[in-house]
Amino acid sequence: MKNLLLITVAFLCLKSNAQKQPFPANISFANGLMASSKNSQDAKNNYDLWKTNFVEACSNGRFRVKFDDPNQTVSEGIGYGMLLAVYAADKTLFDGLWLYYKDNVNANGVMNWKINGCSGINGANGATDAELDVAFALIVADFQWASAGTINYKNDANTLIAAIKAHEIEANTFVLKPGDQFGGSQITNPSYFSPAYYRVFGTFTNDTAFWNSVAAKSYTIINNNLTVNNAAGGLVSDWCEASGAYSSQAGGYNKGGKTYSYDAARTPWRIAVDYLWYGTADAKTYSKKSSDFVRVNLGGSLNIKDGYNQDGSLSGQWHNATFVGAFACAAMGGENQTHLDASYLDLKNLNEPNSYFNHTLKTLYSFLLTGNFYLPLNANLSNDHFNIEKSTVTLFPNPSADRITVNAPQQSTISVISILGNVILQQKTTSETTEINLAHYAPGIYFIKIANDDFKSVTKKVILK
Repeated sequence: MKNLLLITVAFLCLKSNAQKQPFPANISFANGLMASSKNSQDAKNNYDLWKTNFVEACSNGRFRVKFDDPNQTVSEGIGYGMLLAVYAADKTLFDGLWLYYKDNVNANGVMNWKINGCSGINGANGATDAELDVAFALIVADFQWASAGTINYKNDANTLIAAIKAHEIEANTFVLKPGDQFGGSQITNPSYFSPAYYRVFGTFTNDTAFWNSVAAKSYTIINNNLTVNNAAGGLVSDWCEASGAYSSQAGGYNKGGKTYSYDAARTPWRIAVDYLWYGTADAKTYSKKSSDFVRVNLGGSLNIKDGYNQDGSLSGQWHNATFVGAFACAAMGGENQTHLDASYLDLKNLNEPNSYFNHTLKTLYSFLLTGNFYLPLNANLSNDHFNIEKSTVTLFPNPSADRITVNAPQQSTISVISILGNVILQQKTTSETTEINLAHYAPGIYFIKIANDDFKSVTKKVILK
């Protein structure tokens, strides 16, 4: 009996540490282009170098990411690190970064933005981009490793998303505040906008109307900013009001927040994600504008510099990964394969191993460019809050050559979801037996989600031959 107990405990430990998606995932996105020479080894090389140069162990299993001043850590770096670690299936590092984050939160439950080494607040209160990255990374962790181990990623994600909603979204306007203690309609940061994450948050917390409104507001502000300031391409300003105008509260930032500089440079990357994952029309439009600015106005990726005025005139001087890689991600929605291929190669050849910002972002960009920054399945499938009795739902035949029959309660909603997490077909049942025709879809694994009007659901896997 003792041996049986030990075996059972060992099995449960292995199960809790098992991963759904080992690196590399090598996803080909349903939307946009992929670079012809994309290679996940490039992403891995960047990750290994990043981890060697910027990750430091603290005590009790905590890890931190070294900032420009290596004696300091910023919450942004923890968010970036958690994204990289979860997609690299690096559970030890991921858990250590999350524990570090939690060790340094303020009264609102968000991390103080700058810490001295392993402890000691140097900059109080939150920076919203960090919270967004961390919350999304926790959702991917729930997909990767489930939440039955020592850390309940699902509960932690829900708690952090609730804190973001309460403290980092301006009440009644859906404007993203740049921190829990400041900002809103009078000052915001377009490079923090992460509409793809918002769509995931909505599904994960059963709060889609709210988070879809935050996503829509992001595009309204971006488009306002481009229009009001007669911007070239997708050159948003570092900071602005919700109206798109320059903010009088941005005087302490580089050039008053009026140029496309190191804040704004991340915007094409974050918006490209929304197009690649969801096919969002606004994201497609913005990505193409950004890509065409480089391809047409600048004559190609090799001519990118680290800063522009919104009219497209040059304000920077350096050619680096922060700017090159974000524009390369935009090129995935830019409809020009040759330009994307050249952009990918340009980013690959940049070598800035000791620059925290440039190399960290290069690594994140390379994950997206190689199909290793993907929409996790639990972003569209049901989570444990909404399960119904599985015995009430059956489907057959499985595997199937073309059609499947679903037995489910009348007035259920049946959704067919691809392995990439995209809803490709959805219909309401009118009887307990419903036939689904998949003859026009490619062979592979699909998920059938059956939901009722109380938002309870069950999901089953089907194989299309």
